[in-house]
Amino acid sequence: MENIIEIKGLNKSFITEKKQEINALKNIDIAIKDQEFICILGPSGSGKSTLLRLMEGLINPTTGSINVMGKLLTNPIPESGFVFQEYSLMPWRNIIDNVSFGLELRKYTKKQRYKIAEDILSKFGLKEFIKSFPYELSGGMKQRAAIARAMATSPKILYMDEPFGALDAYTRFQMQKELIEFWLKEKRTIVFVTHSVEEAIFLGTRVIIMSPRPGEIVADYNIDLSYPRNRWNEEFGSYFENIMNLMNEISEVQVPRRCEVI
Repeated sequence: MENIIEIKGLNKSFITEKKQEINALKNIDIAIKDQEFICILGPSGSGKSTLLRLMEGLINPTTGSINVMGKLLTNPIPESGFVFQEYSLMPWRNIIDNVSFGLELRKYTKKQRYKIAEDILSKFGLKEFIKSFPYELSGGMKQRAAIARAMATSPKILYMDEPFGALDAYTRFQMQKELIEFWLKEKRTIVFVTHSVEEAIFLGTRVIIMSPRPGEIVADYNIDLSYPRNRWNEEFGSYFENIMNLMNEISEVQVPRRCEVI
């Protein structure tokens, strides 16, 4: 299977208002194959979200290159979608108009975009709420709608920046299961940023671990577990212990074993 994303020698620095240089990312090299589910994990300030925005083309690297689908990335491309931690739904639009917004920008007719939006909302269990407004939905339903909006344009790559971080534990578990079911069915490439070790192992075919700033890749784990995954079996626990031990080694804050709050 060919690489769909290739990152080589990537460095990213920012200049603050006080003219100080902040090195966010250093010497990043990543190759991602089509249909992989990549989870990026690291302590706060390791540059996870910055890396995701670079991969989407929302910002450009200081040095190095990002190739997506065989072409040098300089701007966002229509073959990718982005889901933020915040629901980022437009409060003045109902759910079907939120989900169909990307199609509207692409000049689809109203009939065409509503048909596509209804189909994908059905997959996410929201068909009965297409005329509802964001304030009428629960947090989990709003995040389903945000993911549906990202998927409505049929992107080959979906970037997700801690999309379940604001949800309660039960809703988060449910959303994780739904996302895996959708990924297994639709066969897209997903790059998913999280601060949760358990979430990364539950979701990802690979878990990439980054160091504190400047963020560097310190490990790249292949997660050889079949889906659906069981958080409580021995193999899952072994991955958790290994990754958590490494996280403790690279982090200034020591985290007790197997007590992560997600």
